[in-house]
Amino acid sequence: MSEHAFGAATLLDPNDPMGLRLDAPLLDAWIRDITSERYPFQIPGHKGRIDLTGPVVDGDIPVLPGNHPNRISPSLILEAEALAAKLWGADLCRFGVNGSTGTNHASVMAVAGDGDKVIVSRTLHKSVLVGMVYAGVVPIWVRPEINPRTGLPEYLPSHRLQAALEEHPDAKAVLIGEPSYVGTMSNIPRLADVCHAKGIPLVVDAAWAAHFGFHPALPKNPLSEGADIVITSAHKALPSYSQASFVLAKGDYVDLARLNKTFDSTQTTSMSGRILASIDAARALMQRHGAELIGPVIEATQQGRNALRAAGIGVIDGEYIDPLKLVILLSETGADGNLVEAELLASYIDLEMANRDVIIPMITLADTPERIHNLVARIIELVDKYRGVPRPIKVAAAFSIEPEVVTTPREAFFAPSESVSAANAVGRVSAELICPYPPGVPVLSPGERITQAAMNALLEARDSGIRIAFVQDPTLETFRVLSE
Repeated sequence: MSEHAFGAATLLDPNDPMGLRLDAPLLDAWIRDITSERYPFQIPGHKGRIDLTGPVVDGDIPVLPGNHPNRISPSLILEAEALAAKLWGADLCRFGVNGSTGTNHASVMAVAGDGDKVIVSRTLHKSVLVGMVYAGVVPIWVRPEINPRTGLPEYLPSHRLQAALEEHPDAKAVLIGEPSYVGTMSNIPRLADVCHAKGIPLVVDAAWAAHFGFHPALPKNPLSEGADIVITSAHKALPSYSQASFVLAKGDYVDLARLNKTFDSTQTTSMSGRILASIDAARALMQRHGAELIGPVIEATQQGRNALRAAGIGVIDGEYIDPLKLVILLSETGADGNLVEAELLASYIDLEMANRDVIIPMITLADTPERIHNLVARIIELVDKYRGVPRPIKVAAAFSIEPEVVTTPREAFFAPSESVSAANAVGRVSAELICPYPPGVPVLSPGERITQAAMNALLEARDSGIRIAFVQDPTLETFRVLSE
């Protein structure tokens, strides 16, 4: 991109290189704050001094109490959230600083309470399960279709959701994750129609989809396709600060006052003005320049897929896939993704995910076509270096196990528990959440029986180089189980 791609005037302010502050009230207030002389006698304790702990605190601005018109305050946050709600066609938008984790917690509590049933896709992130613990709900799990050629999830069939709702007509909501961690998509309009026919909301954890809807080649945002609550991580696909997130909602099937209340309960009272301003700035950037920034990256990513396929390396592709998601499949090459990642790390190239069979470099509008082409060329070179005997494709651990629910997540979470050896854990009830990470989809949730199949899947995932997260013992030599 040339330095004058968006006009020379935008280059005059190094704190606002794209000239967004006129359209972004929180960004404008943040720039005003950091460029003015201040004498704060309030938190944070660094008082803006970078001579104490260094630049790590530079630009850290608090949200001021009251309704200060010229600095980041509750009234300006409401103004910025209203702009985002208008852009995405929502009745309500809230900016969060606890990532999609916090907004997932709030969304579960907004649609169901203690003892209520909710239909839950088994592709969801562990934060949704923690939200179910907070809410005290009873999960009714539904499984996605698994592609046997990749071993990864594809979509949740609407007929499967329909069957679950007919079996559990008292369910209060449906919770799904779209797109999946590997970029695959379900048919949101069909799923929304099934939910609305029963008079209940469809809640979509769209943590990876903040860019959706900003280019003709991208899927639409789930809210515009019928979802009632959409949770999104602004920091994943958009150029926002880490922990930045927002939730969008429509009020036809959702109590917006209750969502407001639960959202506030999951957020710190010391919100970072810098994180909030970065959400506002990203919104303004996408509104102005989204399509022109994303277009070349989509094209380069597709060229990368084509190059990988031409080199005999599998990729996920097709109509119902995020065009910016580059998922590289290694089983048929015999190469070990852990070895590929190790060499990339030696060159200071970090991947979003890598295990023996799959590597995923995260691609966003901040990448350039040249960077993407160079990365793909390097990956092809390394896969060729480590080619070996093809391995059979296996279903990923998180999607291969049929959960056997014994008690609710909340009951198990607070129940007495003990540590036992792996050999003695089979048949017992898990007291902890056990996830290969990424993507953070549980193989076992609190309250589920540890079957031999689940044990085998976890041990195989561990031995293939996948990190086992959120457990007392990530080596899986011991398991935390409910006391007998």
